[in-house]
Amino acid sequence: MAEHVRKPEWLKIRLRGNEHFADTKRIVESHCLHTICTSGKCPNMGECWSRGTATFMIGGEICTRSCRFCNTLTGKPLPLDPEEPRHVADSVRLMKLKHAVVTSVDRDDLPDLGASHWAATIRAIKELNPETTLEVLIPDFQGRLELVDQVIEACPEIISHNMETVKRISPLVRSAAKYETSLAVLEHIARSGNITAKTGIMVGLGETEAEVWELMDDVRARGVSVLTIGQYLQPSRKNIPVSAYIHPDQFEAYRLKALEKGFRHVESAPLVRSSYHAEKHV
Repeated sequence: MAEHVRKPEWLKIRLRGNEHFADTKRIVESHCLHTICTSGKCPNMGECWSRGTATFMIGGEICTRSCRFCNTLTGKPLPLDPEEPRHVADSVRLMKLKHAVVTSVDRDDLPDLGASHWAATIRAIKELNPETTLEVLIPDFQGRLELVDQVIEACPEIISHNMETVKRISPLVRSAAKYETSLAVLEHIARSGNITAKTGIMVGLGETEAEVWELMDDVRARGVSVLTIGQYLQPSRKNIPVSAYIHPDQFEAYRLKALEKGFRHVESAPLVRSSYHAEKHV
């Protein structure tokens, strides 16, 4: 993969900051919360926080895995904060969110891999914010579907689990997650009933167009109805470098192909991330 690829004009980010941005920042910091917006160096943080939205990250800020594309801290996590579910629910209320998104670090150190903490957080948000719809972006729970069931039974509107990349590249950039395991998790979610199954991928890691189409077929066959496609951006020098910057025209071609294959909603553009415009996916 190329070490240095010049960033094109279409990837320039217009920073935003307004009263909503300041309020969101204050609420997140005052509740000692973690967000994937900051830990993942999301390019859309200015836009989303200025709209009063944020993607909460539960389970602490230290992940037990070390995926080569991810900027989240890796190491031995601290014990779970039992007050975190309530703090997240309070923040959703203070932000007056109509739709909330929650993700987490991987907690392979815990006996239940964090599933009960996930369920407690979902229930707390629902109890305090009964009118708010909820999307959760979950880890693979090592393929233990009984743990996925704990999340399903808490009844979020959308459960997302990211494939991240195509089958060939998956073992090169994901430290523990496996392509087939992720497919099994997504299929289990889709078959559970009234919950929408969603996934997201990055491009620019050296994949071919045919491999992206193959991934679309794989997840669509498992019942996934919402797909996000975005440009991989190397968050730090320790992460895997960008192989190529994909032109917006190719992102549009991917969007049209995905709709042709039967996806209900598709976000496909260079700066799209898993939770970008997530309120549209319910």
